[in-house]
Amino acid sequence: MSELKHAVNATGLADILERVLDKGIVIAGDIKIQIADIDLLTIKIRLLIASVDKAMEMGINWWQEDPYLSTKAKDKEHKLLQDELQQRIEKLEAITRIT
Repeated sequence: MSELKHAVNATGLADILERVLDKGIVIAGDIKIQIADIDLLTIKIRLLIASVDKAMEMGINWWQEDPYLSTKAKDKEHKLLQDELQQRIEKLEAITRIT
């Protein structure tokens, strides 16, 4: 009997998780530290839980531009650095030709 109950709970949890990822959920909160009505620290916390497809549908795709999370972004960063270094070398070579 307990096995059947466990299977029903797992299915219910899977359905809930699927629904949350499909629709998305936002959790927001603020933490404020004050002394004598003077704000010392304010922390705004925003958490979005959604599937990748739903996030992209909403226009959220920051992970694609983060070189720590995306090899495409890392390759792009390396190409920009390589181009910058090439320009520096060309400038140095131009200076040494003049002198």
